[in-house]
Amino acid sequence: MAITIVEHQAEAPAGPLAGWLTEAGADHTVVQPYLGEPVPARADGGLIVLGGSASAWEDEVCPWLPATRGLIARCVADGVPTLGICLGAQLMTIACGGTVERGAAGLEVGLTALTPLPQAAGDPLFGGLGPAVAVQYHQDATTVPPPGAVPLLTGERYPHQAYRLGEAAWAAQFHLEADHEIFARWTSATAGALTAAGHSPGELDAEVRREQDRLTRTWRPVGHAFAGLCLSRSGVREVQASRR
Repeated sequence: MAITIVEHQAEAPAGPLAGWLTEAGADHTVVQPYLGEPVPARADGGLIVLGGSASAWEDEVCPWLPATRGLIARCVADGVPTLGICLGAQLMTIACGGTVERGAAGLEVGLTALTPLPQAAGDPLFGGLGPAVAVQYHQDATTVPPPGAVPLLTGERYPHQAYRLGEAAWAAQFHLEADHEIFARWTSATAGALTAAGHSPGELDAEVRREQDRLTRTWRPVGHAFAGLCLSRSGVREVQASRR
């Protein structure tokens, strides 16, 4: 069964993450609801929900968000491997009973440091990480994680950088899927706003470009690990089905 990837806008694709899934032997299919494709009712092969410029509560801007939150909630309840990235993470938070708000610390953009928490030890996705860096571009943030969420990674500006919910669902506030080319497209499209806020788009781009190899070394194994979880679950389901 293929992993379902929900893409909210063309400017925020799965990027290198899609290639890492393929490297690990996992098929995937991309759903583009902004082009009129329906959000599926189920995603039994695994689910990845990507980022986007909308807020997680802006259903009038992105009318498919309620269906996406419903899909996330079903996957979490069913133990389907699920990964929410930035907006996807915030949608998971809301879908599962937490709170997302406009971040009091303002815009978090560029390359930022992440620190593993003790609870991350042994985690199937993030357990092998030491201190890491990741691409960020967000202004909203999880302020109250869902009940039962296990915090895994924290940061200086916003503490809830990653958590696990249940046995197989993860929320990542940062963009593990974004390489320097994707990030440069974001900063180019918002250069005026970034400059007005005191940021240098050129400096932000240069820093991400310099650290591209480190980003790949850090997040590629996470992509492989998620693919492995999906393949393992699919294999179990196929064996169970063959015995009926």
